[in-house]
Amino acid sequence: NDENEQELEEKFQLLQYWPRNIIILFGPPGAGKGTHGPKMVDMLGGIPQLSTGDMLRAAVAAQTEVGKQAQSIMKMGGLVSDEIVVKIIQDRMKDKDCKYGFILDGFPRTLQQAEALDTMLQQKGSSKVTKVIELQVPDSVLEERICGRWIHKASSRSYHIKYAPPKSMRMKVNNGSSSSIITDSMKDDITGESLIQRPDDTPTALVKRLTSYHEDTVPILTHYKPVVRTVNANQEMEGVWKEIVTAMKK
Repeated sequence: NDENEQELEEKFQLLQYWPRNIIILFGPPGAGKGTHGPKMVDMLGGIPQLSTGDMLRAAVAAQTEVGKQAQSIMKMGGLVSDEIVVKIIQDRMKDKDCKYGFILDGFPRTLQQAEALDTMLQQKGSSKVTKVIELQVPDSVLEERICGRWIHKASSRSYHIKYAPPKSMRMKVNNGSSSSIITDSMKDDITGESLIQRPDDTPTALVKRLTSYHEDTVPILTHYKPVVRTVNANQEMEGVWKEIVTAMKK
């Protein structure tokens, strides 16, 4: 609506003399991308945080040309190609809110995807990835983080039973001194809607995900080395955010 348009325009007035920010938010599952991404959006005047999963679903729902291609592949149980994912990003870049840049979350996941992204950005007005923020956390710390994580599906807001519980969370005492969460009490602070746990947020799935992360995605850091800024994400949230702010200014 007109009010949102005006708000976007006012935010972008602040950014018009800056280079276009194309930022990759990078890190293993559970590093804090879902927590700090929205704060980076605010810090950068409202440029969007783009999740390839969300964009893919939106393209299919809108029945765009590339969305139809992706839908037919997924119906047959196939994996959507890098070419199609890059095309979906390319289409999304045309929207007004991407005029001064965007934050990529969850892409690229492989060196080949990074190279395909670079090629597309160069073809579209000599843009390039301006910064990679790497959230670094030891593998040993991630299990507790991930297996305690709950998500509000509609907004992607992230909660944690130990570090950032929803206000509604209730516990029950089991036999002995142990306690467990009352699942029905896990509600989003803002909407009151139920939270979910992702099927791959389990110890077994995590081992596979971390193996994949180290083998396939860490080489991307070498590829983007001049623009990589590493943040110690194994500390209190306030400390992580301070390091991100410093990294963004470097």
